[in-house]
Amino acid sequence: MSITRDNVLEWIERYTQTLAENREYLTQLDAAIGDADHGANMDRGFQAVMKKKPEMLDKDIGTIFKTVGMTLLSTVGGAGGPLYSTVFLQAGMKTTGKMEMSLQDWITALEAGIEGVKMRGKAELGDKTMVDSLFPALNALKQAAEKGNGIGDALERSARAAEEGMKATIPLVARKGRASYLGERSANHQDPGATSSYLLLRTAADQWRDA
Repeated sequence: MSITRDNVLEWIERYTQTLAENREYLTQLDAAIGDADHGANMDRGFQAVMKKKPEMLDKDIGTIFKTVGMTLLSTVGGAGGPLYSTVFLQAGMKTTGKMEMSLQDWITALEAGIEGVKMRGKAELGDKTMVDSLFPALNALKQAAEKGNGIGDALERSARAAEEGMKATIPLVARKGRASYLGERSANHQDPGATSSYLLLRTAADQWRDA
C-alpha cells in the first residue's frame, strides 16, 4: 500500500480547507503571543497553492511539494512562510520523480523537512514552536514503521503525537520567534505554529488512512 500523487494533491486541498475553517482560531492563538496573523497568512498561502493545482495534476510528488514550498515562500508573511516553505521544499528534494510514496518514503521526506525547519529557525524541541508538534510526530512514525504497522495506523499515531506535542507547548516559555520577546508571559498559551503543524499531520492521517 502506498500514498499516490493523487493522494498528495487531495491532502493539500483538504489542508487548505482546514486552514480556512481554522483561520480565526489560529489568529486568536497568535494574537496572544505573536502578531495575530498566522491564520490569515497560512490561509492566504494555501489558497495561492490551490490556484496552482491545475499545473500540478500531472507532476510527480517531488515537484508538487516544491511547487507548494515556492508558493508559500512568496505568499506567506511572517515566520510561517519560510518555515513551511522549508518543510515542503526539503520534502520535495527527497521525493523527486516519485509518483507514490511508501511509509518509509514519507518518513524520509518529513524528516528532511523537520531538519530544514530546525536549521532555518534554530529551534529545538521545547522551544515552543512548530517543532514541538513535528518532532514527536516523526518519532511516532518511525516507531510504527519499526513495528511493521500499516500506513494508516502509523499516520494516526503520528497525528496523535503531534496533538500531544501541540498541547505540551501551552505551559512552555517561548525561546524562539516573536513569542520569545514576551518571556514568562508566553507561558499558558498554545503555540500557533505547533497548532497548524498538528492540523497538517491530522489532515494527512485522515486523508491517507486508506492509502
